[in-house]
Amino acid sequence: MYKTITLLKRRDGMSLDDFIAYYEAHHRLIGEKYLRGRAERYFRRYLRPRDDSGVPTDYDVVTEVWFADRAAFDATLAVLMQPDAAAEIAADEERLFDRSKIRMFAVEEHESDMDTAG
Repeated sequence: MYKTITLLKRRDGMSLDDFIAYYEAHHRLIGEKYLRGRAERYFRRYLRPRDDSGVPTDYDVVTEVWFADRAAFDATLAVLMQPDAAAEIAADEERLFDRSKIRMFAVEEHESDMDTAG
């Protein structure tokens, strides 16, 4: 399994609730359009501050996408970079994200067995 996470920040002036609503009603559908049949799983994990400080967070959502393997990821990336797909995605990202802060990572996971830990 090959997994990526992407850290995303909403554009200035957009509330977190409006950001989540737009992502789930619109941007998610674009993701599904290009990931369907290519990715195994597609999660959005929205980050809510645990305090009332009002201090902006660096990121508002962590997206997680699982692929069968690196080859499946690479094939999907090739589709996403096609001019029509790239233009559609970029246009919607402009409505939603501070694109200068988008960061993507491959993930190597290690899980503790909490039944036998310590």
